[in-house]
Amino acid sequence: MPSLTLDTPELAETYDVVSDKQFDHGKLLLEALRIRPGERVLDIGCGTGRLGEFVASTLVGPQGEVVGIDPLPHRIAIARKRASANHRPEVGVSDNLSAFAASSFDVAYLNSVYHWLPEKLPTLREARRVLKKGGRLGISVASRERPHDLHILLREVLAEQGLVAEGGGHTPHQVTAGQLAQQLEEGGFLVDELRVRVFTDLFPDVAAVLAFNTSSSFGNFLSGYPPEARTRALAAFTSALERRRTPAGIQLQRRLLFSVATAA
Repeated sequence: MPSLTLDTPELAETYDVVSDKQFDHGKLLLEALRIRPGERVLDIGCGTGRLGEFVASTLVGPQGEVVGIDPLPHRIAIARKRASANHRPEVGVSDNLSAFAASSFDVAYLNSVYHWLPEKLPTLREARRVLKKGGRLGISVASRERPHDLHILLREVLAEQGLVAEGGGHTPHQVTAGQLAQQLEEGGFLVDELRVRVFTDLFPDVAAVLAFNTSSSFGNFLSGYPPEARTRALAAFTSALERRRTPAGIQLQRRLLFSVATAA
């Protein structure tokens, strides 16, 4: 299970700078949710608040509101600095939304968050409770059946080093399309849309890949190994990335499940 204690102000600041990938595919999720002016939106796992502020400033307008929750205080501190009057970031966890009344939101979303949750149903049931009947839930999550290039490469490297992949600390709780559909239905939702989207990322060098993965995993990347094994794994992973490097940089594909569901 990923640790929430490894994040630092420096990691949070780095993530705020390098999180264009999550921000951009998050906007695609928002398009599918069809958020309207005046709606109340819950951003579950809001990070540094970039996507929530986009919703507040361009989609719901001054008559609407965005509430963001995240368990990492350093990221909430950054989110609060950028938040406008109708955007309220708070420290909180996805499986306990008791601070919010039942049927108090029109829309909720988890953008690149779901794969960090070891247990899915508590979060889905809480999201269903705080959403109005007919409210919309959006999820983007790493696909188990179609893993990212980085996950494939990392698994190969760890196997070569005689290490189990579970210590990699990168999106450890991925789901298949079938699992996601079933979980949504068990959580009280009707699935409207479920699809895989493929994104191609170009990193200038190995340092950029490592900065993204360390900051986006709030310090959990390769953290599950003893120091000697982690050093060995990191060196092997760095070499593997260098072998993929071209004059244009390092190209890696991500494959994400996108789902929109309606509160039944």
